[in-house]
Amino acid sequence: MAAATLAAGALISVVALPASAADHGRHERPRVTISEVQYDAPGHDDRSNRSLNREWVEITNTARHGVNLDGWTLENEDGRTYTFDDYRLRGRTTVRIHTGFGRDTASDLFQGSRHHIWGNRSDTATLRNDRGRFIDSESWGHHRHGDHGQAGHRHGDYRHGDHGHRHGDYRHTDNGHHHR
Repeated sequence: MAAATLAAGALISVVALPASAADHGRHERPRVTISEVQYDAPGHDDRSNRSLNREWVEITNTARHGVNLDGWTLENEDGRTYTFDDYRLRGRTTVRIHTGFGRDTASDLFQGSRHHIWGNRSDTATLRNDRGRFIDSESWGHHRHGDHGQAGHRHGDYRHGDHGHRHGDYRHTDNGHHHR
């Protein structure tokens, strides 16, 4: 009888745990990630504005609340940097940063470059906040640990590796386009 009472008490404790006040008191932290990269513009890379704007990086805010990206940077391995200027990414939305010229909107921003920025063979897109703190990165085509064509995603100190198939929440395809 005592064992049954203890077991019932333990079960009630486990069931009651998720409804604790601590769960309701947590503040949601913004989560901004590089969600997709089109590093190899479809068609011939002729440096036309159309070709340049077919090369892009998408940044997604997965949280409910907006995030001020003013002063944040998006940089490639060669140090070419795009700096967000007076831009707020609404909650649960995505913005696409195109390489070429265009008119900025809430969903599309333009770097204003006359040259392709993202390497077709390999590169890394790195997102940093306005204090220079690492937020996220996306890599493709790098040779790491003897693996050819490996691509990956880093958030903090965690890295997803990929061998041309779905791994975790990240998928690499060989068409110059990365999804997560």
